[in-house]
Amino acid sequence: MLNLCMIAAVGKNWELGKNNQLLCHLPADLKRFKTITSGYPVIMGDKTWESLPIKPLPNRRNIVITLNKNALYNDCEIIHTIDNALELVENEEKAFIIGGATIYKLFIDKIDTLYLTRIEANFDADVFFPNVDFNKWQLMEDIIYEKDEKNKFTMRFQVFKNWRHPKNML
Repeated sequence: MLNLCMIAAVGKNWELGKNNQLLCHLPADLKRFKTITSGYPVIMGDKTWESLPIKPLPNRRNIVITLNKNALYNDCEIIHTIDNALELVENEEKAFIIGGATIYKLFIDKIDTLYLTRIEANFDADVFFPNVDFNKWQLMEDIIYEKDEKNKFTMRFQVFKNWRHPKNML
């Protein structure tokens, strides 16, 4: 049965990014993202696809959701609805929603597991993570990563399980 996951890095005020870029460069978070998502499908919006420095993300099935029926992107699967995305990954062990803000909002009530990097800083941003009702979620992991010479900010690597999701209530 599919474990539908979401992964994001957010600032203190749930900031996601600005001008189609990440909030900041944090090698520890990028390494965590790669480790967690490698080997699994990643589902993203077209703006996230366009912002990737390396396309496709290696060792992952790249699925791009776009409303543009004429979109042509190389080395990925192009779809047009969240239902199409769910159909493509229904037989997978795990799949990850990786952004951006609109895609997060569309999937937030459909996911089983939420991987968050909470950056201990405020940022100037133009996109934000959707509201999360944490009454439905159980914190499974909370690891503090102190800032260092390569990572400018302290972070919390958190994993939440949606304990009210029908699949998790069996």
